[in-house]
Amino acid sequence: MELFFELEIVYIVIGIFILSITFFVTTRSFMPKVAFKRGMIGVLVFVVGMISFHYNMTITRMEGVQEIFLSGETVICENKMKRHVSRSQLIDKSMGWRLEDNKFKNYDYERDFHTSRCIEFNGIVPK
Repeated sequence: MELFFELEIVYIVIGIFILSITFFVTTRSFMPKVAFKRGMIGVLVFVVGMISFHYNMTITRMEGVQEIFLSGETVICENKMKRHVSRSQLIDKSMGWRLEDNKFKNYDYERDFHTSRCIEFNGIVPK
């Protein structure tokens, strides 16, 4: 459950904001009486569905990245710290990287890379 909140808290806050707007609009005097019930249920189902879809997609990608890394292949992770040099970091066991609690760690780097921000490296480097 901790991982769910770690990955989805931003989307939960956005969903609550959308629900609050729906609440405000559907309780106005010019709206039909049934608008509140239909609007809140519809928006809630949509928001919960999208958050669930995103979470499942992210977890599946994370498991794939971890499996690829543990098999000795290279993964590529988004590097938010050094935007002026390179936006990505190649991660491989042979370079001293290790996997701990869904994070790639290396003694040479001060920052960890979360597996949710990584994908499989196919060897093609864009120019």
